[in-house]
Amino acid sequence: MNLSSIDLVVIAGYLLGTLALGLYISRLAGKDMGAYFLAGKKIPWWALGVSNASGMFDIAGTMWLVSMCFVYGLKSAWLPWVWPIFNQIFLMVYLSIWLRRSNVMTGAEWLQTRFGSGRGAELCQLVVVIFALVSAVGFIAYAFKGIGKFAAIFFPWEISPDLYALMIFTVTTLYVIKGGMYSVVFTEVLQFVIMTVAALAVGVIAINLVTPEQITQATPAGWDQLFFGWQLELNWDGLIDSVNSKIQQDGFELFGLMVMMMLFKGVLFSMAGPVPNYDMQRILATRSPKEAAKMSGLVSLVMFFPRYMMVAGLSVLALVYMGPEIHAQGEGFDFEQILPYAINNFVPVGLTGLLIAGLLAAFMSTLAASLNAAPVYFVNDIYKKYFRPDADKRTYVRVSYLVSLLLVLIGVGLGLMLSTINEIMQWIFGALFGGYAAANLLKWHWWRFNAYGYFWGMMAGLISSLILPLLLPGVHPLFAFPLLLLLSLFGSVAGTLMTAPESDQVLCRFYAQVRPWGFWGPVRQKVLAESPELAEDIHGARDLVNVAVGIIWQLSLVIMPIYLVIQQWYGLLSAFVVTALTSWILKKNWFDKLKEE
Repeated sequence: MNLSSIDLVVIAGYLLGTLALGLYISRLAGKDMGAYFLAGKKIPWWALGVSNASGMFDIAGTMWLVSMCFVYGLKSAWLPWVWPIFNQIFLMVYLSIWLRRSNVMTGAEWLQTRFGSGRGAELCQLVVVIFALVSAVGFIAYAFKGIGKFAAIFFPWEISPDLYALMIFTVTTLYVIKGGMYSVVFTEVLQFVIMTVAALAVGVIAINLVTPEQITQATPAGWDQLFFGWQLELNWDGLIDSVNSKIQQDGFELFGLMVMMMLFKGVLFSMAGPVPNYDMQRILATRSPKEAAKMSGLVSLVMFFPRYMMVAGLSVLALVYMGPEIHAQGEGFDFEQILPYAINNFVPVGLTGLLIAGLLAAFMSTLAASLNAAPVYFVNDIYKKYFRPDADKRTYVRVSYLVSLLLVLIGVGLGLMLSTINEIMQWIFGALFGGYAAANLLKWHWWRFNAYGYFWGMMAGLISSLILPLLLPGVHPLFAFPLLLLLSLFGSVAGTLMTAPESDQVLCRFYAQVRPWGFWGPVRQKVLAESPELAEDIHGARDLVNVAVGIIWQLSLVIMPIYLVIQQWYGLLSAFVVTALTSWILKKNWFDKLKEE
C-alpha cells in the first residue's frame, strides 16, 4: 500500500510528538524507584484507568478480534473470555481494594504482607519475579509479531515485517526506558484519545457503506446471533469456504464447550488476582483503595465501545466488499490480515493516517506498559534486596534501563521464532496464565496456605506451562488448563500441608490489613475479637453478586457497538436496556458503598 503524503505526515507527526512528550515528562521519573515505576502514587485514578485501557487496546489483540468477528460474528463477543476480559470486573468489585491496601511496589513485595519474612517468603518472591519476567517476554513477542504484520502492509518500503517491528520498537523503547511510568501514562492518555477518534470514525464509515441486507448476503445463518448451542453451526460453504477450515483450526466447532471452559478458567483466574504486569502496577500506583476500584471500573467503561466500533466496522467492510477476493485466495489467506486489508481499501486519505497512528499508539501502549511493569520486579525484589541494598536511588533507575533493554532483546528473539499472533496469544493466556491460577487463588482465600505451598504451586504451574507446547503440541491450551490447574493445585496443597502454617502474627496482620473473605475462620475470630468494626469491610456475598452483574454489564458494553454497526436495532435496544439496568445495580450495590480509607 502506498500511503498518501498527508497520511505519512500524520503518522510521522504522531510518532515525533509521542517521543517528545515522553522524553519531556521523563524528567519527573528519575528521582527514585517510586517515581519511576509508580509515579509517586500521584497520578489521578481516571488517568491511570484510561492508561490501562490504552495498554489493553493493543494492535495484535485488535487484529485477532477483527479476524474473530469476521469469522464468528456476534458470537465473537464471548471469545475474549479466554483472556479473560472479565477479570477487570473482579478487580473493580473487590480485588483492587485488597491489593492496594498492601501499599507496596510490586506483587512480589506484596507476598511479604501475606507470608511475612523468612526462607519460604523469599522463595515466593523469587518465583513471582521469574513469572513476571517470563510473561513480559511473551507480551513483547506478541506485540512484536503484531506490529510487524501490520506495518508491512501499510508502509511503502519493501522491508520485511520483522524489520519494521524492530524500527518501531526502537522508538517506543527509547521513551519508555527513559521516562518510566510518567511517560507511559501520559503518552497512553494521548494515544487513547487518538485511537478512540479513529475507531469511532471507522464504525461510522461502515454504517454508511454497508446495509443489513448486504451483511445477511455475505454471512451464514446464525452469524448475527449472540447465543449458541453446543455446536457452532456456522456453515461458510459457498461464501468463503476457507473460513470453515479456520474454524476447525481454531478448535471452536464445539462452541458451547469452549465457552464453558473459558468461563471455568476465567473465574478461577480472575479470583486469583492480577498477574504481575501493568494491570497490577496501575492498581498499586493509585492514591487509595477506593481510587483503585474506580480505576479498574473505568477500564471497561471507556474501552469496549470504541474498540468494538472499529472491530465490527472493519469486519463487515471486509465481509461485504472483500468476501469474493478472500474466497478466491482459498486456504492461503491469513485472517489476521483482515484489519490492515480493510483499512487499505475503505478508510479515506487523512483518516487512514490517523487510524494507523492510533493503531501504532495501541501497539506502543502495550509495549510501554509491559516494559515499565516488569523491570521493577528484578530491581526491587532481586537487585536491591540481595546485591545493592544501599545503592543510591538513581542507580536503581539505571539498572531498570538495562533490564528493560534485555527484556526487549529476548522478546524480539522469541517473536522472530514464532509465526502467528494467535500462536503467541494462546500460549500466554491459555497455558502460561493457566499455571498461575491455583496458588494465587489460595493465597487470598485460604488461611492455612503458606509460603512453601505458594512456591511449589507456582513452580508446578510455571514449569508445566513452559513444557506444555513440547509435550502436547496438538492440544489447545484452553483444554490443557484443567491439567495445569491440577498440577499447580497439587503442588500448592502438598507444599502447604508438608510444612508449618504461617504464624498467627503474620496471618492476623494480613487479615486486618486486607480484610479478605473466604476460608479464614480461625484467623477471622482472633482479629474480630480485637477489632469487631472490621467485619463491616468483609462482604463476600455482596461482592459475588456484583461480580455476576458486572460480567453481564461488561458483555453488554461489548455487544452494543457490534449491534450498532450491523444495524440490528432491536438487539441494540436490548443491549442498551441491559447496560442501563446493570449500571444502576452496580451504582447502588458497588459504587455507592465504596469508602475512603
